[in-house]
Amino acid sequence: MGPYRKLWFTLIGVCAVMFGLLGFYGREVYRQAPPIPDLVQLQDGTKLFTETDILDGQTAWQSVGGMQLGSIWGHGAYQAPDWTADWLHRELTAWLDIAAQEAQGKPYAQLDVGQQATLRARLKAEYRANNTDANDVLVLSPRRAQAIAQTAAYYDALFSDAPELVQSREHFAMKENTLPSAERRQQMTRFFFWTSWAAATQRPGHDVTYTNNWPHEPLIDNVPSAENIIWSIASVVLLLAGVGFLVWAWAFLRDEEEEAPHPGAVDPLTTFALTPSQHALGKYLFLVVALFGFQVLVGGFTAHYTVERSFYGLDLSQWLPYSLVRTWHIQAALFWIATGFLAAGLFLAPLIHGGKDPKYQKLGVDVLFWALVLVVVGSFVGNYLAIAQIMPKGLNFWLGHQGYEYVDLGRIWQIGKFVGILLWLVLMLRGIVPALRTPGSDRNLLALLTASVVAIGLFYGAGFFYGERTSLSVMEYWRWWIVHLWVEGFFEVFATTALAFIFSTLGLVSRRMATTASLASASLFMLGGIPGTFHHLYFAGTTTPVMAVGASFSALEVVPLIVLGHEAWENWSLRQRTPWMESLRWPLMCFVAVAFWNMLGAGVFGFMINPPVALYYIQGLNTTPVHAHAALFGVYGFLALGFTLMVLRYVRPDREVDAATMRFAFWSLNAGLVLMIATSLLPIGIIQFHASVSQGLWYARSEAFMQQPLLVTLRWVRTFGDLVFIAGALTMAWEVVRTLWLRTPRAADVRPVAGHA
Repeated sequence: MGPYRKLWFTLIGVCAVMFGLLGFYGREVYRQAPPIPDLVQLQDGTKLFTETDILDGQTAWQSVGGMQLGSIWGHGAYQAPDWTADWLHRELTAWLDIAAQEAQGKPYAQLDVGQQATLRARLKAEYRANNTDANDVLVLSPRRAQAIAQTAAYYDALFSDAPELVQSREHFAMKENTLPSAERRQQMTRFFFWTSWAAATQRPGHDVTYTNNWPHEPLIDNVPSAENIIWSIASVVLLLAGVGFLVWAWAFLRDEEEEAPHPGAVDPLTTFALTPSQHALGKYLFLVVALFGFQVLVGGFTAHYTVERSFYGLDLSQWLPYSLVRTWHIQAALFWIATGFLAAGLFLAPLIHGGKDPKYQKLGVDVLFWALVLVVVGSFVGNYLAIAQIMPKGLNFWLGHQGYEYVDLGRIWQIGKFVGILLWLVLMLRGIVPALRTPGSDRNLLALLTASVVAIGLFYGAGFFYGERTSLSVMEYWRWWIVHLWVEGFFEVFATTALAFIFSTLGLVSRRMATTASLASASLFMLGGIPGTFHHLYFAGTTTPVMAVGASFSALEVVPLIVLGHEAWENWSLRQRTPWMESLRWPLMCFVAVAFWNMLGAGVFGFMINPPVALYYIQGLNTTPVHAHAALFGVYGFLALGFTLMVLRYVRPDREVDAATMRFAFWSLNAGLVLMIATSLLPIGIIQFHASVSQGLWYARSEAFMQQPLLVTLRWVRTFGDLVFIAGALTMAWEVVRTLWLRTPRAADVRPVAGHA
């Protein structure tokens, strides 16, 4: 550890304490998850359905795309309703109408204010009461059973091809006969009922529901709890305190900046021959941009579904429904971004190994590539067969569609992806471990890089801790280990450390500065990032302590982002250190973009939806994709593109990207992202926010609200931003492909390739 002892102990201590919090309260997630009744029956003992029926309904919901078609508990797609909020409101209004007819012989809407108030009081008393007995039997009144039956009939018709709901299916971007089996539709309605039951029923011993009073539903006084308000204020205070302490630490505790080293006359990475494994990375770069191009085209297609189900007169929904193309859009993004990171690591491994390949390294690189291709193709085909209802229901979870956003691929393909990541880990360690054993050198930066590589390799396995019929609360806990902790935590540390290693190897920064900055950054990332995972679980059937921990620590995730402007300037200023850095102009531009979007997308837009009271009203609205687009592409997308362009520069040293083409591509990507957010997603989200606060989430996501002319126009306006973004993406993809294979090498610049000299 040497001079970095304090930094190492800080990082180790932070990780130990934060993982302790994540594990301790994760145990509470298991213990406090909303129960699924063994039996649901009427007061006279008449059996309605069982736990098995509810879980069968969960698998039926997964088979149609799950979170890619509407959302459950606020997690999922934004075009169709949130099924929890929508079911709850429909059931409540059905109950009120039934009660009004029984008492007054006319609909609820025709009653006077006093009569309506009386029925609402009875409604709240019945729905918020926990009528589950010691034997896990849920007992319902005949009136509620009738309301459930009416609501279920609507959903049965909606997910079929009933002609009276054709327009609703068009507005929700649902294909005709979304779930052909009447038996499975009935099971799915029972699952929807259970999610709304958990949202309306008070947790024993508490004055809030199992979902902390989410969603906002005035009919039964589902409003933010006192704890929600308290921890929202606490998160803002902690954010301000964190920013203040960071500024003081920046001013008083950081070491004096040493004089920057003087880079050599030539790029150090061009002074040795490419190894066979590095030379083989061209196909990885092609896979990155091919999937990138596919993802943005499918993304534009997905966005078009929000305004009409036909594609300029062609009804493709029966073959390429919204739930499928949205699945492909998200999965393709994860695949190409991950491939860009894997390629960067595989490029570094021989450099760390003294400029040579470990034995059979190229074979491993080739095997990993084709394994990635197999997983991509297999998972995409499985998604199609599942959503088309071709795949047998017993195979859907394993080969088709898990139904959970960001982890949509079938479990077999998920296992294949994990095996591929483990192979990458082995290939990386074969290059790093011998270097760690070299005496007399500063190995601290390598040790941190090794730790991040191991974490990336192993923590994807968190996705195997839930199954097809696991409780939604438990599933959400582990799913966010992948989406938040694995991606936003360990990939962030890997990216920071890999860049530090590259810049120090190039002689642009000292190894001491690179190591110090990487260790300090890793501690800051892990401090907020590990327990900050809980901010996704405020309303997923968890208790107040989970909300408290999530709100407090996720606020601290924003703190290090305030210095990203300085980081961006430092990265950009590196190009002025030496003339040969001009060849790395576009990777550096991507890294500058990462800093900007990290500040805006992860920082501003992330904290916008982070406090519990904010997320209470806007979870599941278009404010969420504002953060998702700006953070996922703006940060990790540009990182992966920066790594791709950097590796491209070294694996094709004899060729240069065209400056004018890259300028158009880079600025089109940024301008397109700004346009789609500023002209469509954010305005729609703000308008929905007002509707959610004033009337309820059900209304903010309803057909009547979302089909207003203004909102339809705003969704059409997004086309301009999408087209600008797509033009930039395809231009960059084409330039990478052209540089890889179509440009004529300049003979004077060609350097020998190891094994082929």
